[in-house]
Amino acid sequence: MSSPSPIVLSYEEDGSDGGTAVDADTLLQTSDTTTTTNANNDSKIQINYRSIPIIYLNGSPLPSSITRHARPNQTLLDFLRNTVGLTGSKLGCGEGGCGACTVLISRYCTTTTTSTTTTSSSSGQKQQKSRIVHTTVNACLFPVLAADGCHITTIEGVGSWRSKNNSKMLLMMNNASTTQNEEEEDEGLQHPHQVQEKHQEEKYEEVAEEDEEKGEEVAEEEDFLHPIQRAMVDMHGSQCGFCTPGIIMALYGLLTDDAKAEVGGRSDHDVAMIGPKVAHLEEHLDGNLCRCTGYRPIWDAARSLCVDGFDTAGCHHHQHEEDVEDTHHHQHGPCGLPCKACPEREVCEMECNDWNDTCGSSYGDTMESCGHDQKAASMPTTAMSLTKKKVYSCTKSKVANYRSIMQSARSNNMGGGRWWDQPNDMFPKDLILDDDERGGGDQTVAKMEELRRLLSQPLRVVDTSIHNGGTWLKPTTLEELLDLFREYSSSNNNHSGSTAGGLKLVVGNTEVGIETKFKHAMYPRLVHPSENIHTLYDIFATENYFVIGGCASLSRLQKFCHGFMVTDGEDAAAGDNNRDGARRRTAAPIYNMLRWFASTQIRNVACLGGNLATASPISDMNPLLCSLGATLVLASRPNPDGGIARRHVSVPDFFLRYRTVDKTDMEIIERVDVPLVQSFEYVAPFKQARRREDDISIVTSGMRIKLSPETDNGDGDDRMQWIIRDVSIAFGGMAPVTKLAKETMEFMVGKPFRESTFADAQSILRHEFSMPDDVPGGQAQYRLTLACSAPKPSVGGAQSYPTPKVSMGLEVTHLGYSTPDQSKYAAEANNKSKDGVGTPATHASGPLHCTGEAEYADDIPAPANLLHGSLILAAKCHVKLLGIDLAPAMQIPGVAGAFTYKDIVKLGGDNRMGPILLDDVAFLPVGEKVDFVGQVLGIVVAASQEIAAKGARAVAVEYSDELEGKAIVSIEDAIDAKSFWADSIHEMHRGGDVESILQQSEVDGKRLVVVEGSMRSGGQEHFYLEPNSTLAIPSESATNLTIFASTQAPTKTQDFCARVTNTPAAKVVVRMKRMGGGFGGKETRSVFSSVAAALAAKLTNRPVRLTLDRDTDMSITGGRHAFLARYKAGAVIEECGTVKLHALDVKLFNNGGSKFDLTGPVLDRALFHVDNCYYWPHFHSVGTPCKTSQPPHTAFRGFGGPQGMVVCEHIMDHLALACDISVDKLRRDNLYTLDDSTPFGMRFGGDFTGKWNIPRMWDQLYTELDVPRRREAAAKFNSMNKWKKRGVGFIPTKFGIAFTAKFMNQGGALVHLYTDGTVLVSHGGTEMGQGLHTKVCQVAAQAFGIPLTQVYVNDSSTDKVANTLPSAASMSTDLYGMAVLDACQQILKRIQPIRDSLPPGSNLADVAKKAFYERVDMSAHGFFALDNDRCGYDWNKDKPEAYPANLPENSWKGHPFNYFTQGVALAEVEIDVLTGDHKTIRADVLVDVGSSINPAIDIGQIEGAFIQGMGWCTIEEVVYADDDHTWIRPRAKVFTQGPGTYKIPAFNDVPEQFNVALLEGADNPFAVHSSKAVGEPPFFLGCSVFYAIKDAVAAARGGSEYFEFRMPATSERIRMACGDKFSLDCIANTNGSSFQPKGSY
Repeated sequence: MSSPSPIVLSYEEDGSDGGTAVDADTLLQTSDTTTTTNANNDSKIQINYRSIPIIYLNGSPLPSSITRHARPNQTLLDFLRNTVGLTGSKLGCGEGGCGACTVLISRYCTTTTTSTTTTSSSSGQKQQKSRIVHTTVNACLFPVLAADGCHITTIEGVGSWRSKNNSKMLLMMNNASTTQNEEEEDEGLQHPHQVQEKHQEEKYEEVAEEDEEKGEEVAEEEDFLHPIQRAMVDMHGSQCGFCTPGIIMALYGLLTDDAKAEVGGRSDHDVAMIGPKVAHLEEHLDGNLCRCTGYRPIWDAARSLCVDGFDTAGCHHHQHEEDVEDTHHHQHGPCGLPCKACPEREVCEMECNDWNDTCGSSYGDTMESCGHDQKAASMPTTAMSLTKKKVYSCTKSKVANYRSIMQSARSNNMGGGRWWDQPNDMFPKDLILDDDERGGGDQTVAKMEELRRLLSQPLRVVDTSIHNGGTWLKPTTLEELLDLFREYSSSNNNHSGSTAGGLKLVVGNTEVGIETKFKHAMYPRLVHPSENIHTLYDIFATENYFVIGGCASLSRLQKFCHGFMVTDGEDAAAGDNNRDGARRRTAAPIYNMLRWFASTQIRNVACLGGNLATASPISDMNPLLCSLGATLVLASRPNPDGGIARRHVSVPDFFLRYRTVDKTDMEIIERVDVPLVQSFEYVAPFKQARRREDDISIVTSGMRIKLSPETDNGDGDDRMQWIIRDVSIAFGGMAPVTKLAKETMEFMVGKPFRESTFADAQSILRHEFSMPDDVPGGQAQYRLTLACSAPKPSVGGAQSYPTPKVSMGLEVTHLGYSTPDQSKYAAEANNKSKDGVGTPATHASGPLHCTGEAEYADDIPAPANLLHGSLILAAKCHVKLLGIDLAPAMQIPGVAGAFTYKDIVKLGGDNRMGPILLDDVAFLPVGEKVDFVGQVLGIVVAASQEIAAKGARAVAVEYSDELEGKAIVSIEDAIDAKSFWADSIHEMHRGGDVESILQQSEVDGKRLVVVEGSMRSGGQEHFYLEPNSTLAIPSESATNLTIFASTQAPTKTQDFCARVTNTPAAKVVVRMKRMGGGFGGKETRSVFSSVAAALAAKLTNRPVRLTLDRDTDMSITGGRHAFLARYKAGAVIEECGTVKLHALDVKLFNNGGSKFDLTGPVLDRALFHVDNCYYWPHFHSVGTPCKTSQPPHTAFRGFGGPQGMVVCEHIMDHLALACDISVDKLRRDNLYTLDDSTPFGMRFGGDFTGKWNIPRMWDQLYTELDVPRRREAAAKFNSMNKWKKRGVGFIPTKFGIAFTAKFMNQGGALVHLYTDGTVLVSHGGTEMGQGLHTKVCQVAAQAFGIPLTQVYVNDSSTDKVANTLPSAASMSTDLYGMAVLDACQQILKRIQPIRDSLPPGSNLADVAKKAFYERVDMSAHGFFALDNDRCGYDWNKDKPEAYPANLPENSWKGHPFNYFTQGVALAEVEIDVLTGDHKTIRADVLVDVGSSINPAIDIGQIEGAFIQGMGWCTIEEVVYADDDHTWIRPRAKVFTQGPGTYKIPAFNDVPEQFNVALLEGADNPFAVHSSKAVGEPPFFLGCSVFYAIKDAVAAARGGSEYFEFRMPATSERIRMACGDKFSLDCIANTNGSSFQPKGSY
């Protein structure tokens, strides 16, 4: 490509031709006004610097007494949380990968756009445009000093639950204009809205009086929620709530961004259509993660606020060809839901509501989309209606209702205040620097001019605190910036080596922030160019180029490119409405690549210059810029009295070697010039990552090809053909640098544009980019395959709530509880409790989640003299610990102490730990073997977390040489070394001698088909959004300890904190308010961090807070156990063609890590579930727990059950293939019946396990979803598409409910009834997002007959309910619901005589008051334990003599489960054969949860579990330094330590159509109110996606031969398993059809 001559641009406004240099040393003086002399001493100038930033927060200016504490190396999140005291923004990862810290940055910007017709800007017209610009950012990366001159909006500034002082939303929605305060700059810091509230109090009262006079209906519960927050609450968009503030802030910014509001006026579009569109949200909601909800309810809430939300609500996709029509015709209401399934049926007055209608709601009904909810549309259409709680039957009716309200709000001016304009209305008038835009007000002209003057000054902040964070510089002209780089360049002889080169340019801090936090890079000076330097920030188009400022944000570039791709004139790129083909062709590939570049929050601040200077070999944009022939303009100022020198470097030549570029340290990247793509030129960007959104590349490329027509006379027919005249192909991820495929390009030039040319080019490319098997980054074959074969999702579906009802369950037989018909009082209670049992009440903490007011362990206000802790961790394993030198840490200012095993000895504490075996230690003693990388050696405590971490790194640790042999990392390593916990090897046997049976070929004359193979499933990281956190507070001279911990096991935490600190357990109180997710990861592996904090607190007699960084948490807490199964199985082919399972011999191995933890019980549950739902007459299984050098692995949702069931379904696939039978038929024909029993002796149905519903549920889905037709449609699609394949997965699950350890099946509760009729409940369970507190409150509300709002759970505390068990095994509601009901029954029995003595209809408050005066005890301790014969299993118990022969084999060992929660799921996927990408087109899930206590919470648990299970079996891959990954060091280290390397499903990974329903008519007599446990059972149903992918891969392979498809089904495994020519050619020295990508198992 011949590029036009480099363009020469001048920027007069930047003064690029003159100016005076400033000596850098002088710049760093502390005075605000500096007199300097230039190098020639021919002039003296005075330069003014500000030393205190100007920052506005939530509508008010922060006083200088606060802002003066902002440090150069401090993030905005740390400043908000620890300096200002706003904890709504959360620290989830610290690397901008989870979005929990999202805030909105608003600034008033004046941008310059230039449109020219020549190569000189002088002939063009420059235009300036001023507007308020709102951008969401990751506060965990964004430097606080970069917010100078900006307004910050946090979740606290958006809305509040109950505090009027914390929100102005109500006022805005009632014509209350924003009034800016006039407080003095140095006034003491007040609550973010306190100053504003002073000015609005009078207006608020007027509004309230007007409403009262008009007689308007007032909401039952007044709140001050923003509509986004209200929608999230009402649509159940939060579970644990830790991620919720960040998600709401992301939505808040997107709503503002898409509305395109500008100062001085708005769009001329119809006012009703102002606002965000669904497509905008779907494209940009890519920077936030949620681990609990499965995203569906969040999407519902987001769509409800869009102007086109109704059109895309619920099942908004057109049905695929294979979708079956609804053939069931039942009575439906206007919402489209069957009347019988409507939770509002009791109060509905529609004529269609026929109570006598006996036709039930079919699954097909609940799966189809709902029509418009006329009932919702008729509701009041003011924004105030959002505060009224109302239950909707399904997704679409809820979205429709909200849409009608939002539509009305857009149509009504509402007195001038619109909720979606809040960010603009809140923006301080002070920061609007244009006189004509500022408007009136009572600010003096002098003050306005002073602020303008201050903001135009450069900023210099020097950290004089003990943090020693260096200096922050913000120059306002290009000359100042370049002078700084010259003065601190390594070539400047005026500076010593210690200061030379010590200047780092920071724009978005997205790379520097990672370097400083995780690589511990130290930069003494950070320079942040002011946006007034337009040459660095402007983006515009000339006749031949796109000119992109080196510091311009990627979001601005993306919007700029989008302007050339749309047809609407209003969306045209600023200053350039002439969108010719060249500009469109250039803009499209840049835009398309940026769409998948990181996240919206990152793109909002990251810049192209930083991306280039970083020189990452896996950069997204660099290969594309190479292929486009882009040129970099490097600017410097070599002489202090000279002009600016500019050097042009082509992008390919810029990259010299790994992370090294052709740029001196006095140069900066001023701009990037991208030549326009001309006619007959085509550009194709490509990126492949582990996850579609917000993920770094595995391979990325850009290909530009130029064609020209030519007559082919070869055959004498003068045919026209296209010739490749020029080509440029660049790759990232294929070499240490971004690299051009020069040999391939040279070959292609001059060749015809035809398939044979590309086939030959691929062969050359394969040779050109050949890489070794152990290449850094791994995946050598996959990367090569991608290079050789590389030449808009949205979410819909329906949620169905069953008819609300109160069912009697275990309480009838266990507590003697009366049914409603038998107890008049219970019947009254049923009527009075609107949010009682059976109703989809919202999460009790939902409003607090959505306002950031929910308090987590790390949010607890800092006590006096608080110290922060950081763990001392082992850097290697398989060595001995020889010594620990704490002296270097103690020399660091701010470090208060450092403690190791010796200090435990001094206290007389017990260092041993472990939930079952005491094989772990709190701190590793010197002289002992280091068992895993990251093992805890001690703790450092200091004045701040930053100093504590610095101190921990400074500790000198001495190790021996590696011990004999190599560290055992994988299961195969353990098998080879026989490294097992032998005492926990368990075996299960039923029927005959399986080994001899499977050696036969016939059974009773029928053919026996035998298969043999193996299956592997990988580990999984819990990735709870809230890392482990503990606050330990000593009292009474450190003889007492109060521990605030994020833990699922308060008593276990209490026990070990007491043991290690040598404190009586009675003097250790552990309190747990809520967790930001747990999933089993905080059952045992949270304890060690609490112990370390407690020990430090006792030794220092000061409070200690220890919150683990994300990378530390993921490195040392372990996760789900990886499994290896080796099996041999046989099936008999009956004469009728039916295939019956006959015998199974399976050996299970799991990787337990270095400590036993819960490895044995996890393996036991896998053995209990390896049969899944199928009957094997002859069965033999052995479970062997393996001991390795990985961190101790622990409980995770499913607790081994999913790993066992995965093996079973893999065997079913293998047998179906071998027997040449449909796998659906094989599964159905072998489901358990009521005559069968499990291998461990449990029978089905009746008094054994309750209803066996799997056959019914299977048949229901199979028929109503027409599974055969769906499979046929997939097959038809596959026959018509070579590189896209579809597959279907249909699986059942049964999950046993109970702790397999009998003693754990118990729970206690404490209930207090107060004289005002309210109830306080305490119980032994913990709230981690599963809705336990909400359900327990519903049980109590139902029992007392009071509204749910009058029942409260404060926290879980060991001084209220003692000797508790961990909240795990999905048992919490079963245990604590019954315990609470027991306590309620005791109180009700005591007050019944009082109630009888009062007039009928007396409320509970009246009863309680009289009971108090009658001296009746209104407190009760409740307790519940499962019956002995319904829990527990003794693996070693021999068969008793004379044991009844009619009882199932192994039943004498016990009854491990109380009952089974059951479910079935169907998934349809589509894979990209060339890349390995997949998308889930549709998922249909039906789950039996008994009679649901809260269907909304249960459905949320199902959706969250399904997505988490889907993640485990697809994109979530844990990687260790093992034999398969030798490029990672040291051996046994965890490589996947954060969201950058470990990928959980994101918003757009969920099924495009996601249908969930609860089975009706499935009462369960073995649990409270006939409910069933729901947390873990649906997890395995997510694996239906895995089996659908496997089905699609089989179609791509084109044959019927067996292949082992290992889990997880990453893009690499999918791609390499397809077995096409491209992949086979790239697999060297192995059998391509059996090739297995590397993995850690």
